[in-house]
Formats: sequence, structure tokens, C-alpha cells
Amino acid sequence: MTTITNATAELLRLPLDRPVGGSGVAQIDVLAVDLTDGDGATGTGFSYCIGGGSAVVLAAARDLLEPRVRGQRADTPEALWRHMAAALNRIGRGAHNLAMAAIDVAAWDLHAKRLNVPMGIAMGGAARTMPVYGSGGYRPDHGPEETRDIALAQVEQGFAGVKPRLAGDGADAAKLAAVRVAIPDRVRLMADVNEKCDLAGAMSLLSACADVGCLWLEEPMPAADTAAYARLAATATGTAVATGEHLQGMAEIMPYLTAGGLHILQPDLAMMGGMTPCLAAARTAESFGISVAPHFLPSLFIHLASAQPNVTWLEDFPLLEPLFDIQAKTVNGAMTMPDAPGHGMAWAEGVRARCRLDQ
Repeated sequence: MTTITNATAELLRLPLDRPVGGSGVAQIDVLAVDLTDGDGATGTGFSYCIGGGSAVVLAAARDLLEPRVRGQRADTPEALWRHMAAALNRIGRGAHNLAMAAIDVAAWDLHAKRLNVPMGIAMGGAARTMPVYGSGGYRPDHGPEETRDIALAQVEQGFAGVKPRLAGDGADAAKLAAVRVAIPDRVRLMADVNEKCDLAGAMSLLSACADVGCLWLEEPMPAADTAAYARLAATATGTAVATGEHLQGMAEIMPYLTAGGLHILQPDLAMMGGMTPCLAAARTAESFGISVAPHFLPSLFIHLASAQPNVTWLEDFPLLEPLFDIQAKTVNGAMTMPDAPGHGMAWAEGVRARCRLDQ
């Protein structure tokens, strides 16, 4: 039995060219974790902090690594995740979820490399080719013309779908109409509101989305309002309700599944606490007839897609990519799991030295 003999964590800071996403952040703090086993095999993982709190996440990671990771088996990543989670029963997950995410990715990377297979195969899957949609570059204050132009640029890049970011107001319908008229019929249209609507506004916007054939409406309301999501989803005709990137673990996902509050689940690596709980969420969603479209990181989530047939789309939202040399590529609007062992995301040369925070 080979065990994990060395386990380390450090913080990196990635400055962004401009504020991005619904949160408008200008930098991302990334937790990097490295694991080594007794045979010298290595695995690397990462998580991210958006909007602060990274020092707490680093402390949480180091709190777990020494007593809960070092000395554990190197070939049982799911058992390792449960072993870490059991230590949090009296204090709750919180920042530890973000820490466990990086450790869990490293554990799966190590396990897959030991097996000499891609991570998706180690997770029990088989290679798949997945459609990829573009969601980068949009801002909620963009008008119809700006939104249309970004969508057309993404079509030129070959994406199979585009997802504008909306403001949750009366101008959204015109933006969606401008995009739908401009892009080819073969390109799917989605919409993201970043939790800006109340129930009445979400119902109105869902209707506008259906009018232009949107595949889904994403995060129309705050994630905590499960009852409102259930009422909204019950009214959906033609456009699905999608959410999940702000849900922490199965305890927050299950109420949505049992209440019928979503049609598409969108787990986030950091919020969920790693690939192990994302895999559990996808498996559970499958039993409810729910499809999965993970939150960004397509080069990592291609492995989840290979393990779970109810993963239907991958999202290209460029954010962490400058940190990595990535083997999985989007070609003609699709991505295929790479053949290389592990997850196929190596740190770019010199990036950790350049971006490392003093700790």
C-alpha cells in the first residue's frame, strides 16, 4: 500500500486585465496543492477565492494536510475526501470546502497518474466529446449591439453556444433578440442573470428567453430561495432553469432536486469542495433526470463529463487559464478528454514563482 508522504499548499495571485464576471473581480487568489506518494508519483490541484478570504482558505488547507492527508492511501481519492470531511462535522465546511477542492483535485490527479490513465477514466468513465459554449466578455450594462458583437465573435471562434450576461431589467429582451437574430440557428443561446431578479422578474425574463429559444436561464434569483426556484421551474415552457454555482455541497443541492427547483445543475469546483462531491452531485442529479453543465473550467470538467453521461455542456469562461499549460482544447465548438494521465493541467513554466504570495 502506497501512501501520501508529502503534502503542501501555497497561494498564488493572478491579476486580471479587467474586472470580470458577475462579481466584477480584478484578481483571483488560487490555492495550489501538491501531493507526493511513497513511489515518487505526484499530483497537483487547485481551488480559487473570489472576493477575498484566501488566507483563511490556505490555513484551512494546511490544517487538513498534516493530520488528514499525509499518511493516507494514494489510490483512494473518494475515501480521502470523506476522511477530510469527517473532520469538519463540529465546525462546518465554510472555507474548508474551498481547501478540500484543491486537495481533492490533486488526489484525483495523483490517482490517475498512478494508473497511467486520464482522470475521467480513473473516475469510472470513458472518453467523450462535449459541446462548449462561450460566456466570457459580456457585461450586464452592455447594450444589444455590444452583446451581439461579442456573441458573433464567439461564433467566429467556433463555440457551439453563447451565453450573454443580463442585467435583470427591461432591456434584457432586446439583447437576447439581437443575439438570436445575428447568430446561426445551429448555435445555442443561453442567458445568465447572476441572481438579479425576484420571482416576478424571473418569470417575465423566463418568458422572454422562451420567445427567442434560449436553452436555459441561469441564476435568475438568489440561490438561497429554493421555494421561488421551484415555483419558477414549474412555469417553464421551452427554456430550462439552471443554477448551482453558489451551492455548497449536496446538503444545499438536494432541496432543489426534491422540490423540482432546477432543470440543469451547475456545480462549482470550489464551492462544492472538489471533483468527488461534483461527481456525487452529477450521479444524484442523474437519478432525478437532471442534466449537468458545470461552472467554467472546461479542461477539468471534461473528466466529469467523461464519467457522467448527464453532463451535457462545458463552459468556456477564460479566467485561470493563464496559470496552466492545458492539454484539452476546444476545437470546432467541442472538447475531447485528453489521453495523458491525470487531469492534463500542468502549471505554466515559472508561473508559481511569479504569482506566489508571501505567506
